Amino acid sequence: MEGQVEHKTVPVNGINMHFAEIGQGPLVLFIHGFPEFWYSWRHQMSFMAKQGYRAVSPDLRGYGDTTGAPKDDPSKFTTLDIVGDLVELLNKIAPQEEKVFVVGHDWGAVASWALCLYRPEKVKAFVCLSVAFNPRNPMKKPLETLRAVYGDDYYVVRFQEPGVIEGEFEKMSVKNVLKYFLTYKTPDPIYLKKGKSFEDTNKLPCWLSEEEVDFYTTKYEETGFTGALNFYRAIDRNWELTSAWTGAKIQVPVKFIVGDLDLTYNAPGAKDYLHKGAFKKLVPLLDEIVVLQGVGHFIHQEKPREINDHIYNFISKISSSNQSKTCAIL
Repeated sequence: MEGQVEHKTVPVNGINMHFAEIGQGPLVLFIHGFPEFWYSWRHQMSFMAKQGYRAVSPDLRGYGDTTGAPKDDPSKFTTLDIVGDLVELLNKIAPQEEKVFVVGHDWGAVASWALCLYRPEKVKAFVCLSVAFNPRNPMKKPLETLRAVYGDDYYVVRFQEPGVIEGEFEKMSVKNVLKYFLTYKTPDPIYLKKGKSFEDTNKLPCWLSEEEVDFYTTKYEETGFTGALNFYRAIDRNWELTSAWTGAKIQVPVKFIVGDLDLTYNAPGAKDYLHKGAFKKLVPLLDEIVVLQGVGHFIHQEKPREINDHIYNFISKISSSNQSKTCAIL
């Protein structure tokens, strides 16, 4: 696929945003998570291009070949900054499209929810993988809540102090760190105890090859982890900046897909939230919740064929519905 993908860079909001694209047609924006970059969508991009779509996947600020973000300032990595980058990217590369389809995973899902919340008029529909919409709780700051529930060794808490976890990752080797996260397949939370390194394993799952891990490794050896970790370091700042959206609902069509072994799906209260009506109240245009059995967090890489079909079927459904509405108006 790599030979068919075009790589481009455009200036947005003071940074140089790199994106990969393939295909022609209505734009589908793929937004990656941690610890990834555009490459994590390789299976979906090639598939959607074959179905007549223009698949675009940027490297978010701090990731991959996107440069210029102030990595020494985590406050510049809020969802407002990220959504600003995405909106300006769309203005630059697809000025003729008022709305686009969006697919997001992990932090890319968080960014996509924010895009849907802040600028719903830009989104035709959203396919969300792994991370459900998390409404702002005005009474609880995120970091202190996570620390109270999971403790100081919880990975999000351990990511907070700049330079500390980067130093530990450097000692473990970039490849071992990436292997650990990309192959994490357990419903349990991630705990990173100080001084404990990840064990090297030569055994990769069938859906992830050594060559693919090497591709990730080469990029992270160039960039380091700080830019990516700054997303976690801005979570309290996100909470502070988004009080105006307290109680706001997501007003775009959504399909949510998660693996039953995903740690997010097994977080305290998550299943009740998703399946007992609260999620639907906040996302009133929710079309469907799909739970894939025996699947972990990196669902789009572990089960690309199934995810490709879910994305295409949902986008086709929304396209047909919009077309019918247009014809009815005419």
